[in-house]
Amino acid sequence: MNAQEQLFAELDKYKNLEIKQQPQWPDKSALEKVQRELAAQPPLVFAGEADQLRTQLADVAQGKAFLLQGGDCAETFADATADKIRDRVKTLLQMALVLTYGASTPVVKVGRMAGQFAKPRSSNTETRGEVTLPAYRGDLVNGYDFTPESRAADVSRLLQGYHVSASTLNLIRAFTQGGFADLRAVHEWNRGFADNPANARYRELTEEIDRAVRFMAACGADFSELTRTDFFTAHEALLLDYERPLTRVDSRTGKLYDTAAHFLWIGERTRDLDGAHVHYLSQVANPIGLKVGPTATVDDVLRLVDKLDPERQPGRLTLITRMGAGKIREVLPNILKGVKKEGIEPVWVTDPMHGNGITTSTGYKTRRFDDVMNEVEGFFEAHREAGTVPGGVHVELTGDDVTECLGGAENIDEATLETRYESLCDPRLNHMQSLELAFQVAELLKAEH
Repeated sequence: MNAQEQLFAELDKYKNLEIKQQPQWPDKSALEKVQRELAAQPPLVFAGEADQLRTQLADVAQGKAFLLQGGDCAETFADATADKIRDRVKTLLQMALVLTYGASTPVVKVGRMAGQFAKPRSSNTETRGEVTLPAYRGDLVNGYDFTPESRAADVSRLLQGYHVSASTLNLIRAFTQGGFADLRAVHEWNRGFADNPANARYRELTEEIDRAVRFMAACGADFSELTRTDFFTAHEALLLDYERPLTRVDSRTGKLYDTAAHFLWIGERTRDLDGAHVHYLSQVANPIGLKVGPTATVDDVLRLVDKLDPERQPGRLTLITRMGAGKIREVLPNILKGVKKEGIEPVWVTDPMHGNGITTSTGYKTRRFDDVMNEVEGFFEAHREAGTVPGGVHVELTGDDVTECLGGAENIDEATLETRYESLCDPRLNHMQSLELAFQVAELLKAEH
């Protein structure tokens, strides 16, 4: 057995472990055929790009940069249009500019894009009235329409997911390298946000950015270096039947990389120490993330760190806490102190979305903007108490003017939710709420420095 075969043999031990949250494919031979086709496709991202992200994340862990990670709860094939991709990228670029300027901190930008097509579910089935069908597991597996045909697991969706990811990545690269990310253009978009009377409190910062950009231009600053930016992609490595064919050996380093995205994470439902997902991501060289919920103990986290980052490689591991606004101040400080005591310096990021879900009296799944911000504030407070680095935020957002989360400067109420609720899974911050969050996080970062 040669070196490559040994790497894959160790990786494939995941097949003998419990693999949670997987669909029941009706035809194994059809799955194997699709996987062979996927394995023959070009990589979606390159090992060198993943290494570059890991280097930048090492700076985040040291407090020299801040991580902004955001995008859809679950992407859909139908929404992978040029306009919607542009608006998501635009929103993240705007947020990054606010954070960079407001806190004088470089921002590492990572989109939940070009692969976030699979979702874990609390139940394998969904019942409406007297009809029970398989749960919707994301467009990579089945359709959302509540019919037997739509909800059947379809292996051809794996290939479709690859091709939609490839076209999404193509647009992202064009936008972020072709002038769309020009500091002056992004700045102009932010001025429009501050013109809304509801956002008067942010106008001062926007005017500061305006003066700074005009001053740089008057001084003859070379804006050519500010017309492009690094932008990385990420998704939850949930569906291992998709990740495995896209995992390749890099000829330069001789290591395994999951080329489906630059950054992969393990969810709260699949972070079993002896489970398939933890083993799988322990074997790839990408920077990886681990969701840490309110039931996690210091021992749980330390054992997972040992498994996923035994060499303590800077920038390798990001711990994404998702505690809920009511629990973060109680649970997170002990975990931070326990990890710090062992000399471990991961990237610490808050996901203030997943622990704050509620259901309205009219049946809409939603989140309160105030709860989201409360958890972010609790995250910063816990790090201040522990003497550790609050490294970033991980949020579900869209560039559209949807009405899925309550509150914010627009004061979205329960009645307004019904007007533009478009998410097929979890509620997302809309464009305005996302920028509002960025301004408030910038204020928190500024206080840290």
